[in-house]
Amino acid sequence: MQNNQLAPKIFACRQSRVLAEKIAESYGLPLGNVIISNFSDGEFQPALVESVRGRRVFIIGSTFPNSDNLMELLLMLDAAKRASARHITAVIPYFGWARQDRKDRPRVAIGAKLVANLIQAAGATRIMTMDLHADQIQGFFEKPVDHLYASTVFLPYINKLGLDNITVASPDMGGSKRAYAYSRYLESDVVICYKERIKANEIDSMELIGNVKGRNVILVDDMIDTGGTLAKAADVMMEKGAISVRAICTHPILSGGAYDKIENSKLTELIVTDTIPLKRESSKIKVVSCAPLFADVMHKVQDNRSISGQFLM
Repeated sequence: MQNNQLAPKIFACRQSRVLAEKIAESYGLPLGNVIISNFSDGEFQPALVESVRGRRVFIIGSTFPNSDNLMELLLMLDAAKRASARHITAVIPYFGWARQDRKDRPRVAIGAKLVANLIQAAGATRIMTMDLHADQIQGFFEKPVDHLYASTVFLPYINKLGLDNITVASPDMGGSKRAYAYSRYLESDVVICYKERIKANEIDSMELIGNVKGRNVILVDDMIDTGGTLAKAADVMMEKGAISVRAICTHPILSGGAYDKIENSKLTELIVTDTIPLKRESSKIKVVSCAPLFADVMHKVQDNRSISGQFLM
């Protein structure tokens, strides 16, 4: 039984309040009280209403755009640091700006590295996140990183579907490692989509590497943004003879016309987590909560226990 005097404090940024409430409930503690003061020009200032001196603090906040979400997390971390918290864990279910993980053309920023530096400078002594866009982003931090995998919550859901003749698919070459990890667990074949883009978020053409005829296909990706890739992939696979096409994507960014694309596509179902709150409901979108996973890992971090048993991948 934890000594209540040493119990951690859990705080939420506004953009992740709903998920944070679920995590706190699973953990068995109430959310800490935060007051946000807003200025007329759009500036805001969070204040932790209760003492955190000498305690471990978990601050939960995804950093999806707009940039206010990142700024709020940074201010919360700084507030905890200045209030003499003993350990400050930044719980970032969705680590935004992660697609800027390398210098792929001249004179561009490496946004993921910049954000990692900001989070550490603000006071985080540990980072907890899920399904980074690129594994190497862990190396951008000088602090410990707990990189969780959504497969822990997705695979039990897939097993409950009771599907036969499963084939796992990657929507692009970059996601092949993730697809093979799922296929090992499901003991299935793998197919890969090869796509060419005219520009960001716009696909010129797509080809399929592998056979999907007579198969129940499960597309695996870390995020879904405009939905164009998955909608196109589902259409191609159904034309190639697939029985059904489902997609599992950890982070439902769903920008622009993504909802319409998903609803009008040949996808049977899109399965996502709640790292980012949905903008609207859809009959094709199923949300599987990652809150129990985060809560369990937070317990283990607090008790200095190993978390390696959490990983199915």
